[in-house]
Amino acid sequence: MAESGEALGTVPEHERILQEIESTDTACVGPTLRSVYDGQPNAHKKFMEKLDACIRNHDKEIEKMCNFHHQGFVDAITELLKVRADAEKLKVQVTDTNRRFQDAGKEVIEQTEDIIRCRIQQRNITTVVEKLQLCLPVLEMYSKLKEQMSMQRYYSALKTMEQLENVYFPRVSQYRFCQLMMDTLPKLREDIKDISMSDLKDFLESIRKHSDKIGETAMKQAQQQKSFSIAVQKQTNMRFGKNMHVNNDRTLEEKSDIILKHTLEEEAENDEEVLTVQDLVDFSPVYRCSHIYSALGDEETFENYYRKQRKKQARLVLQPQSSVHETVDGYRRYFTQIVGFFVVEDHILHVTQGLVTRAYTDELWNMALSKIIAVLRAHSSYCTDPDLVLELKNLIVIFADTLQGYGFSVNRLFDLLFEIRDQYNETLLKKWAGIFRDIFEEDNYSPIPIGSEEEYKMVISKFPFQDPDLEKQSFPKKFPMSQSVPLIYIQVKEFIYASLKFSESLHRSSTEIDDMLRKSTNLLLTRILSSCLLNLIRKPHIGLTELVQIIINTTHLEQACKYLEDFITNITNISQETVHTTRLYGLSTFKDARHAAEGEIYTKLNQKIDEFVQLADYDWTMAESDGRASGYLMDLINFLRSIFQVFTHLPGKVAQTACMSACQHLSTSLMQMLLDSELKQISMGAVQQFNLDVIQCELFASSEPVPGFQGDTLQLAFIDLRQLLDLFMVWDWSTYLADYGQPASKYLRVNPHAALTLLEKMKDTSKKNNIFAQFRKNDRDRQKLIETVVKQLRGLVTGMSQHM
Repeated sequence: MAESGEALGTVPEHERILQEIESTDTACVGPTLRSVYDGQPNAHKKFMEKLDACIRNHDKEIEKMCNFHHQGFVDAITELLKVRADAEKLKVQVTDTNRRFQDAGKEVIEQTEDIIRCRIQQRNITTVVEKLQLCLPVLEMYSKLKEQMSMQRYYSALKTMEQLENVYFPRVSQYRFCQLMMDTLPKLREDIKDISMSDLKDFLESIRKHSDKIGETAMKQAQQQKSFSIAVQKQTNMRFGKNMHVNNDRTLEEKSDIILKHTLEEEAENDEEVLTVQDLVDFSPVYRCSHIYSALGDEETFENYYRKQRKKQARLVLQPQSSVHETVDGYRRYFTQIVGFFVVEDHILHVTQGLVTRAYTDELWNMALSKIIAVLRAHSSYCTDPDLVLELKNLIVIFADTLQGYGFSVNRLFDLLFEIRDQYNETLLKKWAGIFRDIFEEDNYSPIPIGSEEEYKMVISKFPFQDPDLEKQSFPKKFPMSQSVPLIYIQVKEFIYASLKFSESLHRSSTEIDDMLRKSTNLLLTRILSSCLLNLIRKPHIGLTELVQIIINTTHLEQACKYLEDFITNITNISQETVHTTRLYGLSTFKDARHAAEGEIYTKLNQKIDEFVQLADYDWTMAESDGRASGYLMDLINFLRSIFQVFTHLPGKVAQTACMSACQHLSTSLMQMLLDSELKQISMGAVQQFNLDVIQCELFASSEPVPGFQGDTLQLAFIDLRQLLDLFMVWDWSTYLADYGQPASKYLRVNPHAALTLLEKMKDTSKKNNIFAQFRKNDRDRQKLIETVVKQLRGLVTGMSQHM
């Protein structure tokens, strides 16, 4: 029962599977069949049985359908058999008709073939004509290209190549000759580039060689333009300025017109001779090369190469020769090369597009300017000739004005000129130092003698001297100064003129020029003239007479300083009352020189006194004096009298100071001689002789060798000696020791140490000259007194040292 139940359950399942097989695509049958085998055991057998039963049913249905249509099929076959006989007849008729038609059309076919053949030939000819019409312009353009290459019309050749490539070659690109032509174009372009680059190199070499001439021409034109402007400005100033003399207005205008006319005539003559940059250099290679590289689309390569080569040339131009500082021609050649270089660059800037830019030229100029300034600083420092420095300054001004006219900034060059101005002043100072030395060497240091009115006026014209008393004197007479004074004054004015030359064309105001002139003149006075005067004063061969004349000379030069200030004012038209006006330091310069001369007078006078004192030959052991002063001292006093006679031309205080200094030095020298440590003994006779000499010194002081001393002021120079000698001559030791330290002491100026030193020298003398002194009572008492005084003096000296 169970098996029958299972069999009943599988039957519907097999039917479902069979339906799926019949209705489903054969590609999807696999899963359906797999379900038959995935079921219960022996299920596929039952399925096969069911499948066989299904097949039998379908066969029966097919058989029924065939039986139903069999009669219709038989009827159709019968009809086809009947039609076959008619088809055979039709075929025979068609074949016959075709044969007859072929026979009739053979002649037409032959004629048609001839027509076709002619038509093909005609078409081919037409095609050839059309292709030739396409090719002929290409060939003509290529022939034109070859002709342009042979005629060196390279830019036109490049344009022709562009037309060939863009217009003509695409029309005939299918032909072999076109490809051959196209293959030659790159080589032609390279040839053009090489040729144009070669031309450019030749051009660069040409402008390098012609830079001198180009720069010289440009600087000459700038100088002519400047000269013309100055002439016009002068004429304008003369016509429209303030006319001081109305009657001379017409004469001034006529003169200015003549000056301007001559200037214009010179300009016209020079214009005929001056060449332009285009006349000196053929710029066509640059234009051609620029156009060629632009046409080739390689402008950057051309620009980079041009700028690189020009920078190399700039470095060569900016590198001067080692001997450039020796002559002005060396500097001129250096400047003309630089100007020529930048004139060419400026021309290229304005006639080309992009090859040279303003930024590039400014960068190149700034680099060049730094190098130029460094070169000028280095080489100008070697210049020791002020004329060469001045010519260098003029060249720099023309150089700057020329390049400024082409739009380059030159402010740093004018700043450099201020540095060179300082160097120029230094060279001027060195030159004038030599001039001053020569003047001082050639001076005879004696007043200028004047024998006639003409000679007097000649000196007055050179030096501003005013003295009504001298004018009233009859000839012959003498100026108080020596011949160096007017020469020095003239040379100071010449120095001012020389310094002014450098300030011209520097585009500076009158105030600045005035300040520069005054500062340089101050340097001349305070450094050079002062140094020359001091060196002159200290020279060994300059005596007292010469020193006196030098003091007189400096006094007159000092008085002339105000005239030098007026001289500068007249040049610059800047009033001295202006707040910022620099004053001349001549007053202090000549005062310092005068003080130095005065000091040298004191020194030389003392040296002369020392020379006389060294001639002293005292017999320090003499028993009695000679009764008269020593010969050396009388000679010294006579010398001092003659010298002080010369000092009458000096200012009163100078002569008085010199006289007082000489007396004090003489007193000191005599005191040192008396207290010299090498002098071991002095007799009373020697002291008496020494006292006679001091008396002569006092008589000299009281004779008033130099006027102006009050009372016995000059005699006080010998007061120390006088009191010391009086103490020993009178032998007044009790008074000295009793009154020591009292303001009213008779021997107030006697130093205990000096008295002790001299007393010990006399003590030793007494011992040696009095061998038997101990046997005489007076001598014993004197010796005891000396010993007692010596002890007391030593006590005073000890007390002084402790007090100090």
